[in-house]
Amino acid sequence: MKKKIYTGMMMALLAVVLSACGLHPDNVQPVNQLPAIFPDYVDVTVPVEIAPLNFAMTDDAFTDIYVDVKGMKGGSMHAEGSYADFDIDEWHQLLAANKGSRLIVSVCARKGDNWYQYRDFSINVSPYSLDEWGVTYRRIAPSYALYGHMGLYQRCLSDFSETSMLENSQVYGQCINCHTQNRTNPEQYVFHVRGEHGTTIVHNHGKDKLLKARNDSLGGSMVYPYWHPGGRYCAFSTNKTAQMFHNGNNKRIEVFDTSSDVFVYDMEQHVVIKDTLIMKTGWAENTPAFSSDGKWLYFTTARCGDYPKGYDQVKYSLCRVSFDEKAGKIGTEVDTLVNADVTGKSVTWPRPSYDGKYLMYTQLDYGYFSVWHPEADLYMLDLETGVSRPLNEVNSTRSESLHNWTRNSRWFLFTSRREDGLYTRLYFSSVDEHGKATKPFLLPQHNPKVYYQRLMYSYNTPDFTSVPVKTNAREMGRKIERF
Repeated sequence: MKKKIYTGMMMALLAVVLSACGLHPDNVQPVNQLPAIFPDYVDVTVPVEIAPLNFAMTDDAFTDIYVDVKGMKGGSMHAEGSYADFDIDEWHQLLAANKGSRLIVSVCARKGDNWYQYRDFSINVSPYSLDEWGVTYRRIAPSYALYGHMGLYQRCLSDFSETSMLENSQVYGQCINCHTQNRTNPEQYVFHVRGEHGTTIVHNHGKDKLLKARNDSLGGSMVYPYWHPGGRYCAFSTNKTAQMFHNGNNKRIEVFDTSSDVFVYDMEQHVVIKDTLIMKTGWAENTPAFSSDGKWLYFTTARCGDYPKGYDQVKYSLCRVSFDEKAGKIGTEVDTLVNADVTGKSVTWPRPSYDGKYLMYTQLDYGYFSVWHPEADLYMLDLETGVSRPLNEVNSTRSESLHNWTRNSRWFLFTSRREDGLYTRLYFSSVDEHGKATKPFLLPQHNPKVYYQRLMYSYNTPDFTSVPVKTNAREMGRKIERF
């Protein structure tokens, strides 16, 4: 009797184990092609810190999926169900064991009564660490004139957890935008609030200062910020922004400035540093960024347009001027790095890598508001040679823009409308020692197909953050309402 009981217990335990591990489908039909999966994670390169790359079959007719993942250096894991849902701890263990190598992914999928076995594909595990906790971004509906719910959010990149830093429900429906940290350090950040209580909030090592968002002496609102690496200064553009609508082409809207300039704000002295070289009459300076060593201030500039006539002739060049950190002064000469008169194109959103090697920017046919331009692509400028090239490794037939770097300058993020042409989504890529970028991958979600199909918001002005941003949304809302 005891032997029968023991045998029964072993059989039950075996059944539990087999149920947990899953059994490979029988009568599988081989298919000599890669699986069509969403997101497209075939042959991407990822850091060891990234959350599991869960995926589903693109075709909704597939109801079940069976996935085996094996590391070239050892280790394996398995997922099955309506989509590939990997265990977070097992995923990170497998990636850590295969850093600098790759994973081999085998996919079987069921459609109707038939199972299909697809060709294996690889996921490359980069030797370069991410060295960042997560990302920050604004999430907003891609509206034209009105906006409803929006907010600033942060997301841990090792798992799927997201928290809000501030939502416009906490500031009575006003517009919140452009959260910008100093080299991914949340001890210094700035963001804007537009509306009745419009202000620019500067957070500097535990203290918040609220600045008047619109200053008539500057000629417009404080808009695009970028911190000096030393932390004392922050460059801004001041813009009078307007918009118009297209009728009959593949663009919906054009955002433009009737005027814009660049200035530097001194966080210690609380004064504005203005100079005619970056506030030139008849020219529109825009999108400033300091170099990695703080000795240069990059910006874009174009002759002021006669809007709405000739809107498609306004093309921005990439320039720089020296900056003296000790004296707090702008230099005396402007260098043109990418000349719109030569390229026939327009430059926007310059972002130098923090190691001083490269400067990434977006190039488009005209204007600077690249998220609405399908032809907008990422370009890389080698700061040593002065040579620019398109980042064909990551560009698509739709808009790429709003990029930023990790502190180690091995990874960058950017937004793209490549999925449907309507919503900007967040992508990541790595840069090797020769400046070549890897195939980008979409920000992982727990159930990505359902998440992105239901998400009616765009990711906007994203950046990395080294640690979670500490915020008190309720207290911040009260400060803004009292301002």
